[in-house]
Amino acid sequence: MSRQAADIEQAYAECEALTRRHYENFSIASFLLPREVRRHLYALYGFARGVDDLGDEVGGDRLARLDEWEGWLGSVYGEGPTTPGPLPPVFIALAETIADRGLLREPFQRLIEANRRDQRVKRYETYEDLLTYCTYSADPVGRLVLAVFGRPDPGLWPMSDATCTALQLTNFWQDVTRDLVLDRIYIPTEELDRFGVSEEELGRAPATPAFRRMMRVLVARARVLFERGRPLADRLQGRLRVDLRLFTRGGEAVLDAIEQLDHDVLTRRPTLSAGRRSGLLLGELTRWLLTGGR
Repeated sequence: MSRQAADIEQAYAECEALTRRHYENFSIASFLLPREVRRHLYALYGFARGVDDLGDEVGGDRLARLDEWEGWLGSVYGEGPTTPGPLPPVFIALAETIADRGLLREPFQRLIEANRRDQRVKRYETYEDLLTYCTYSADPVGRLVLAVFGRPDPGLWPMSDATCTALQLTNFWQDVTRDLVLDRIYIPTEELDRFGVSEEELGRAPATPAFRRMMRVLVARARVLFERGRPLADRLQGRLRVDLRLFTRGGEAVLDAIEQLDHDVLTRRPTLSAGRRSGLLLGELTRWLLTGGR
């Protein structure tokens, strides 16, 4: 194996290790998938995780760091070394994935822009404003995953976008207190005003009856989007269909958990137990096997 090939393999290994270190309701790259597909998904996750960390956790000038990230992305797409220094491992792996799967630059660019917006925008006035943000923070991921699986069909995008936005909203409703620590509130201001919930109440537990009523409406909106995206699985085949259904059922299970807490996400963060996650996986595996692996 040449040094270049060895570097590429090491880069993919680092992306995989990064994926496995971070808790998710479900693995971003199910063990059901072929190794070649998994490694590409690890590269996508490495990029998305890196952007999120720059936007949420690093000290100093986060916008400048995001500019560096954008410069490395430009280098991958042949614009030259606009960010000095060698490519980080995630971009070495990503360059291979982009070349192998013919991925467009725009979805990556939108993920960077989502984190730029997080530095400038801390509140969203309307639900439509929040949905617009999700076109940067969530929807590009689904489109990239479809392309990795060889399904870059724009006709699938509305259903994919609905699923990804539903997952993003579910995460927002799950993490109200965590986001507040970062001085971010993703519950639209118009909803807070409509239900008479102050920003100060978001930082106090237990949740008030007004907050619970508001959260009930927000959970219902996420469920509508999951329903809108559900037909996508019927347009796909094999292991991608299993993973998509698993992500959808996992997101809906988190919404179930919110309801089981009587919509009080301020006292305790709703999560899925290992047993619940395993049960969902077993259910989808059984369904897949009974249909002959289609």
